[in-house]
Amino acid sequence: MKFGVFDHLDRGAVGLTAHFENRLKLAEVYDRANFHAYHIAEHHGTPLGMASSPSVFLAAVAQRTKNLRFGPLVYTLSLTHPLRIIEEVCMLDQMSGGRLELGIGRGSSPYEMGYFGVNAQNSGKLYIESYDVVMMGLTSKRINFEGEYFKFDNVPVELECVQKPHPPIWYGMSSPAAVPWAAENNVNIVCNGPSAPIKAITDKYKEIWHAKFDAEKSVLPFMGLGRHLVVAKTSQEAYNIGKRAFACWYNSLQHLWRAHGNPMKSYPIPEEFAAATSAGIVITGTPDEVAEKLAREVEISGANYVLTRFAFGDLTYKESLTSLNLFIEEVMPQFQMDLSTV
Repeated sequence: MKFGVFDHLDRGAVGLTAHFENRLKLAEVYDRANFHAYHIAEHHGTPLGMASSPSVFLAAVAQRTKNLRFGPLVYTLSLTHPLRIIEEVCMLDQMSGGRLELGIGRGSSPYEMGYFGVNAQNSGKLYIESYDVVMMGLTSKRINFEGEYFKFDNVPVELECVQKPHPPIWYGMSSPAAVPWAAENNVNIVCNGPSAPIKAITDKYKEIWHAKFDAEKSVLPFMGLGRHLVVAKTSQEAYNIGKRAFACWYNSLQHLWRAHGNPMKSYPIPEEFAAATSAGIVITGTPDEVAEKLAREVEISGANYVLTRFAFGDLTYKESLTSLNLFIEEVMPQFQMDLSTV
């Protein structure tokens, strides 16, 4: 079992300078503890995400770490010109010696897209075209493309990635409908929400992937499961810290939706903390309790990769670091079996 980290870089209780520095210090710990990758979100105009330009923050991560892989989860392709995405991806992969993990997506917030003049209802075709252009630019020295939104005639690509043909691709998934594309293209996936529905996604992914790749590939792509984690010396301490921080995080999650009078009602993570913990989406407790709960979530979901969240809401750097260190020292050793080929 491999562990990664997902981070919204949502705004907490400290100033932005300290906020960024705290996250970079945590990234150094992830690096030393052999976490597989550090994945960050892209958001705009909301306290949910302070890494609105993921490449800027990740450039700092590249310089503060040695082995940790990292990347956006996701670049919102409908909001950035594909030529710039190509160039930033190549630069980050080169600056890190080939450690970039490339998450791509359409974007989930109509309000954030609207700030950029993008109509969320019509963004699907824009996203698809942008993805096609990005992949062309990462795998060739010239871009020739004609679509509804983009037209490129023999545009040169001077930069290139260390990883060939391109960095690993990641995609967020919420239903089995999108599984065939991801599995057939060897794309890593990430899921949020309760584990039982995720099992339908991971089962379908494995079925399709094995049918296409068994003869030529030996390592199944990552099927990630996102979980908020708070580890402490006592169950009550972990629960109290988690409840406080989760409320702050959820307020940031809902911020733009509530500001527009349209709070989300179908998000896979419930707002009520007790409901989120009962569903296994937020896991708190002592190291042994967290290990037991997490093992159960992995078994139910069929995931082979856990995206942990140790920094969220108004957790202080000390609280996140304490939780992280307990996880590294007492929880991770209980997950020694590599499930990447299951």
